[in-house]
Amino acid sequence: MTVLVRESCHLCEEALAVVRAVCAETGADWSTEDVDADPELRRRYTDQVPVTFVDGVQHDFWRVDPDRLRAALAG
Repeated sequence: MTVLVRESCHLCEEALAVVRAVCAETGADWSTEDVDADPELRRRYTDQVPVTFVDGVQHDFWRVDPDRLRAALAG
């Protein structure tokens, strides 16, 4: 799974806390990508950060629901 983030983003910190916890439980690998480092990502997702992707498909944005994330990672 991947999380698009940006510096100084309080929603990103909240989302990352959920992602860390759920991935620790499930053993899923995850990474972050700075949305502002890529002009195309910034253009597409700037108003939705943080954005989560599971298996390359957009899963959520702004807030991450732990139960929904567990289900997506299991499925």
